[in-house]
Amino acid sequence: MNRPVTRLCAHHLEGMSYRDSDLVEDLIGKKTYAEVMFSQIIGRDARPVDLRIVDAVLITLMEHGLTPSAIATRVVYMSAPENLQGAVAAGLMAVGSSFVGTMENCSLLLDRILKADDAQAEARAIVQAHRDTRQPLPGFGHHLHKPDDPRAVKLLELARAEPDLAGKWVGALELLALTVDSVYGRHITINATGAVAALLGELGIPTKLMRGFAVISRAAGLVAHVAEEQQCPSGRFIWETIDREIPYVGAGKSAHRHQEN
Repeated sequence: MNRPVTRLCAHHLEGMSYRDSDLVEDLIGKKTYAEVMFSQIIGRDARPVDLRIVDAVLITLMEHGLTPSAIATRVVYMSAPENLQGAVAAGLMAVGSSFVGTMENCSLLLDRILKADDAQAEARAIVQAHRDTRQPLPGFGHHLHKPDDPRAVKLLELARAEPDLAGKWVGALELLALTVDSVYGRHITINATGAVAALLGELGIPTKLMRGFAVISRAAGLVAHVAEEQQCPSGRFIWETIDREIPYVGAGKSAHRHQEN
């Protein structure tokens, strides 16, 4: 078995290296966080277009109100205020295939369309299969934003305006969107994570790494929720509201006492 190596970082008595750069001499005070983050994750220097698109994606995914991830962070912080990182980690565990992290599954569909000999036929096959099985179509639909997700509209506008992007991934998403509307017989919005899948695909970011950008973004948003929890606590209110609104329906005297209260 080959001996494993790392190209990410090395530390020594007089300094530290990030990939091929010296942390002190080349990065601190000279590069932005986004530039270094991109280089560390992707393994190449970020182009101006990479930074513009990644910034737009990170800003978009940072926050969406009292979502499951934010609620988890607030309640855990209420329970263990000495453990800020544990509260943020609890919220990050909710970044998955239902919320925030759905760009991965959408990216897989876009990749199928891009590799198909007949893109239109492949798009129709994808949509029809999801409709026949009544499975949610990744990257489409939103229970809060109708008729269109304004975040997706803005992200796709930014991508179309970038002369340095080939536009293939955005084109695949637009073809899929037209097919969705045709098969379902009504308009279903592209949501933010669908647009993010197309934009990150345009940058060459592998599908299996896309959710990582959602994690990075949402971590900042969850720290903001902790900051607000410190100033205006809501964790106990959330707990007490759930305890009041979800009745106990078990047998016995305890059930009657709970209902009376």
